[in-house]
Amino acid sequence: MINQPIYLDYNATTPHAPEVIEAMRPYLEEHFGNPSSSHWYGRKTREAVETARAQVAALLNCAPGEILFTSGGTESNNYAIRGIALARRHRGKHIITSQIEHPAVIAVCERLKQDGFEVTYLPVDEHGLVSVSDVKRAIRPETILITLMHANNEVSTIQPIEEVAELANARGIVFHTDAAQSAGKIPTDVRVQGVDLLSIAGHKLYAPKGVGALYVRKGTHLERLMEGAGQEGGRRPGTENVLEIVGLGKACDIAHRDLAANREHMRRMRDRLEAGLLERVPYLCVNGHPENRLPNTLSASVEGLDAGALLDAIQDKVAASAGAACHSGHVQISYVLQAMHIPEKWARGTLRFSTGRMTSEADIDIAVAVVADAIERLRAGRS
Repeated sequence: MINQPIYLDYNATTPHAPEVIEAMRPYLEEHFGNPSSSHWYGRKTREAVETARAQVAALLNCAPGEILFTSGGTESNNYAIRGIALARRHRGKHIITSQIEHPAVIAVCERLKQDGFEVTYLPVDEHGLVSVSDVKRAIRPETILITLMHANNEVSTIQPIEEVAELANARGIVFHTDAAQSAGKIPTDVRVQGVDLLSIAGHKLYAPKGVGALYVRKGTHLERLMEGAGQEGGRRPGTENVLEIVGLGKACDIAHRDLAANREHMRRMRDRLEAGLLERVPYLCVNGHPENRLPNTLSASVEGLDAGALLDAIQDKVAASAGAACHSGHVQISYVLQAMHIPEKWARGTLRFSTGRMTSEADIDIAVAVVADAIERLRAGRS
């Protein structure tokens, strides 16, 4: 058996949970019917889709009818933002977001600017945190949407979305949060959070790639982005991806069931990694909020090193990422770190490690040794 590198890039994607694979298997091997068909074959797959809808709803604490299945977090974000913009443009054309959102939010906002919308990009502090008072000051009479991620995918800072939602709700402004990185790691209770729209991505919580969901609060109207038949309550036409919807449902069921235990395990592994690296590497800086951050994520910068060189040095033994993994073909200073005003000599040497349910203490101890040794070699070679 080939020795595989230790995987510490769970924020980029997760492996399929064994229970998810087993739940999907009948819909790969046996149950192939079209959920829109009225016969037995269609009813079997329709039942599976509705079971999955209820499982996703349970994780988010909402009604099953408020869950819309999509192809992933990117589509969910696009539908939420563009759907509200088009549906409410008669009320105003102003959108508020932050400088550190995922490209699936920022790119949509930039595209809407070409259609005459105005976008305010809020700054963040040195921890990557948006100020609620900045949100309040940015609101105008023509503001129709606020979109802020629940937790940042790179430095993992958790945003004060409950307070922002309260501001938005009091003014009749729709509030959307991208919860792709937070779902399954920390509570994502839409009733507590007060959000109108929430996006999740299956492959971030041990379900397949290519499936996601959008929570749409009852009574929130979105302009639909595609035309076709009447699937998903007429909101997203196209035959449902039954196989992966079943996988997403099961993954959400597991996440809901084991949230506390999984959160604690990931936190212990992350803290063990952080403590080990800080002990071995004195010239290392941890990015993000010291307390309000995801339990599994460590963004660490090494002064004077290039993250690409460090990744090359560890790639056969440890899998991690430099900057935001979703679009990192080459290492450049992350726009998230730039927004946080991390000095360039630190920002260029930034790696993101993210632990998961399968991470063990032995994995962490090996990773600490591998990464610390590589840093020492690279610094020695530089000098």
